[in-house]
Amino acid sequence: MTVIISASELADRMAGPRPPVLLDVRYVPGAPPGRPEYEAGHLPGAVFVDLEAELAGPPGAGGRHPLPDVAVFGAAMRRAGVSAGTPVVVYDAGLGWAAARAWWMLRWAGHQDVRVLDGGLVGWDGTLTTEIPVPEAGDFTPVPDSLPLLDADGAAALARDGLLLDARAAERYRGDVEPLDRVGGHIPGAVSAPTAENVGADGRFLPAETLAARFKALGATAGGTGPEVGVYCGSGVSAAHQLVALEIAGIPAALYAGSWSQWTADPERPVATGPDPS
Repeated sequence: MTVIISASELADRMAGPRPPVLLDVRYVPGAPPGRPEYEAGHLPGAVFVDLEAELAGPPGAGGRHPLPDVAVFGAAMRRAGVSAGTPVVVYDAGLGWAAARAWWMLRWAGHQDVRVLDGGLVGWDGTLTTEIPVPEAGDFTPVPDSLPLLDADGAAALARDGLLLDARAAERYRGDVEPLDRVGGHIPGAVSAPTAENVGADGRFLPAETLAARFKALGATAGGTGPEVGVYCGSGVSAAHQLVALEIAGIPAALYAGSWSQWTADPERPVATGPDPS
């Protein structure tokens, strides 16, 4: 399944007879919601979606960005005009993490036609507008668990018996620094696979064959022929970007949504440090 769309292809589809629903998911970790940036200029027809209020639940034992209540998420998508049979394109300011979280949430909830704008808003060279749309309400009803989801025990099992990828920066994986969570390091057995290595200098995803080679070197193979694969990050946001890259490469994978923030909230969970998995 195609999971990304170029700016030129999106422009053609926006001008066509069946334009996609556009979701603006601008978000910067630790910063206020991206609504002001959205109001200053966005793709025509795009509706703002608040990652922390609509794509995540309140922080707590489930981590810093646990999955939202399904009813809250469904209502937000219907408000944005999402229907079951309508194509959806999601974008953010360019980092890709927030857009990927929206992509994963919709796919996990059963929507079959969702794409991420490759390169995000910085790669868009078309018109922007300050007009705030009021779309007709959609009919999308979430069907949870349409994509695989891991809990802490499932992540531990994959780290032991399959392949668990850590999407954070290498220095956080090693435990050299930890700016957000209780303790640094990684889940024992997890393999370092920083999200930043999924894209080129322009912020666009690397070609499928390049991503496939990258993940093969880490132990994952296309077509489901290798070990089961899971991904985590700090709080389940940047890991979604890794899942987009894996899907481009043809490698199925599960998300540990609670990620490191949930893992380290339990002092009984083991922590590994240094460059090696164990």
